[in-house]
Amino acid sequence: MTRRAPTNATAFAVAAIGIASYSVMDAVMKGLSIAHGAYSAVLWRSIAGVVLLGPIFLLTRRPWPGHAALTLHIARGAVAGASVLLFFWGLVRVSMAQGVALTFLAPLIALFLAAATLGETIRRNAIGGSLVASLGVLAIAAGQWQAQASTDVVLGSLAIVLASILYAGSLILLRRQAQIADPLEVALFTSIVLAGLLLLGSPWFSSVPALASWPGIFGAAVLGSLSAVLLAWAYRHAEAQILAPVEYTAFLWSALLGYGVFGEHVTAWTVAGALLIIAGCLVAVRGKSGPAPQTEAAA
Repeated sequence: MTRRAPTNATAFAVAAIGIASYSVMDAVMKGLSIAHGAYSAVLWRSIAGVVLLGPIFLLTRRPWPGHAALTLHIARGAVAGASVLLFFWGLVRVSMAQGVALTFLAPLIALFLAAATLGETIRRNAIGGSLVASLGVLAIAAGQWQAQASTDVVLGSLAIVLASILYAGSLILLRRQAQIADPLEVALFTSIVLAGLLLLGSPWFSSVPALASWPGIFGAAVLGSLSAVLLAWAYRHAEAQILAPVEYTAFLWSALLGYGVFGEHVTAWTVAGALLIIAGCLVAVRGKSGPAPQTEAAA
């Protein structure tokens, strides 16, 4: 009997579950970052990721990456790691919905970085989309000004914007990485590089979490890995332009989780800003295959 290929609807549903899993991980990581600091939360989640993925890598007898692959793993691990650290540092200071909305800038920024580093042509759609998305960022900033946001909130927002720029850079490196490594290798070595770099500063910026925190740490690692696998499967069985809209369901999940877990309320300014940023991204990628997956785990 011939096996029927998965439909676009199935791939879309799997991708949606992947985004939901990653959104729950964001909530867990925000809680850990509030309790222990973003540095410790990211460090120990990375170590948990190595513990979870390492045995799978070894048991499946995958070949050790060559020099070119290791160089890319180190470069992208450092860039993506800085992005993740800034993101969760910022997420402690702003609502989940606002933080996730600002991360939607990443695929748009990646278009311009690709032009600068890979020689790709900047199309008019990208320029128009960037202008629309800029209005979204201004809307979120206006909301903070109207609410007389504290310095901490403003710094948190700036950290997440910087995290989006770095994440966009990691997407460019991912294009080269994906040609010589599979998703499991990419996820494992990203965790190894990030854990190794953060361990250097751990005597000053981190401590061993209490026993009660370890279920959350390993839970975050499992959710991130599950999201990566689900998104990789979905993008293997459907075109990116079909799956691109599901990426933006992260805003809905972040709003629900932010309210349910942290008592955060989503303002009209944040909603308007998110819609403008999403619209700008969709305009910018119109006619292309669509943005890459919007999760650090999937990257």
